[in-house]
Amino acid sequence: MKAAEQGTRETSKRRYQAIPRTLIFLTSVNPATGTQEVLLLKGAPAKRLWANRYNGLGGHIEADEDAYAAALREVSEETGLAPTALLLRGIINIDTGHDETGPRPGVMIFVFRGESAARHVQTTLEGTPEWIALADVFTYPLVDDLYEVLPRTLTDGPIFFGHYSPQPDGTLRYTFR
Repeated sequence: MKAAEQGTRETSKRRYQAIPRTLIFLTSVNPATGTQEVLLLKGAPAKRLWANRYNGLGGHIEADEDAYAAALREVSEETGLAPTALLLRGIINIDTGHDETGPRPGVMIFVFRGESAARHVQTTLEGTPEWIALADVFTYPLVDDLYEVLPRTLTDGPIFFGHYSPQPDGTLRYTFR
């Protein structure tokens, strides 16, 4: 099919659209302790979303790249690392609700897991990357959905699928399969 045949110009009503993003979790063994660690990004104090909370690496997928290329680029931009391989572990669709004209654009997240032999990371305007022992990770102030997403990402098994739906109080309900 041609680009013009993708059905993106429908004018009769606004269709659901999603902004594509990546979310990446790198693991590594700490050479000093021998413990398995995960690399999380502590949001910069002035960050608009999730300031001072921990999230995975990642960001928007640009129009000229696929999800894998975007994940590699985001890891490099946010840490300076170049993981050797990333594995797609999940896909999450976030419904952000409706307004008077129909559904608002949602977010589609492609969740990856990877390993890194290198451990030296750089701080950026996004925040500070920190290696955290897996045994301690849930004692940190994580972005809300990481309590559900991180265990699914770090275990082996089939790709998981998530859907976040808005609730009347503004929170999101998380469902996975």
